[in-house]
Amino acid sequence: MNDNLKQHFRDSEAPFIEQVTGWLRQVADQYRPILTAFLNPRQVYIAQTLANNQLDDVRMRAYGGFEGAELQRILFYPPYYEPEAADFQITLFNIVYPVKFATLKHGQILGTLANAGVERDVFGDIITDGEHWQFVCESEMADYFNDQIDRFGKTKVHLTAVAGSEVIAREDDWEPVTTTVSSLRADSIIKAAFNLSRHHAKELIEGGKVRLNWAELPKADYELALLDMLSVNHYGRVRLAEISGETKKARLRITLNIIHSK
Repeated sequence: MNDNLKQHFRDSEAPFIEQVTGWLRQVADQYRPILTAFLNPRQVYIAQTLANNQLDDVRMRAYGGFEGAELQRILFYPPYYEPEAADFQITLFNIVYPVKFATLKHGQILGTLANAGVERDVFGDIITDGEHWQFVCESEMADYFNDQIDRFGKTKVHLTAVAGSEVIAREDDWEPVTTTVSSLRADSIIKAAFNLSRHHAKELIEGGKVRLNWAELPKADYELALLDMLSVNHYGRVRLAEISGETKKARLRITLNIIHSK
């Protein structure tokens, strides 16, 4: 990878970059498609950047089971191949539960799925319209989830696989906010997104209340990069959607996508 490309990425992203490079080489050498697990938006961005800059003619498409999905599987494929939705091998589950007597929460569902003895990347988005809940997973894991999951928290449930066309209209649409920050430090971004003091943002991070791209956030002064997402307990989620340059006062002009916790 050339130095110009390297500057887009962090040292900590090197193992993933190596993995993507391996997939691209495999498709070019074996002339067949390769499908990944579910990747976050930052990983999809890295993969797209690498796919655009490699010499062999390998194409890439990302899909998460429905339009606008946050977590997506990537299909790398040779030029002769025409990808279809079925190639992404994604199953959409309805979570059937007694709606009148129980309430489900995103954290309950995520926690149960993540603790079902599987890697986090075998299932994708968990979505709701405020009452009904659905999630997507790799089709090869659908039977496993069906067998393993019979409750979320104390609520008894059963899972029903449905056609992708039956995806519910989500209520958690991102709200874009354009603002300026002194830096791309995690505490600066949290301060700007949720109108908090820098001190409180730092406390949340040091108290383990913030996650970066579904993983632990190392420290408050960690620099964010394009399409990084922070989940902040009790406040919501914020994604760095765009970096538009500097103001005359040397502040960074950015666009954040924000979902506030209910």
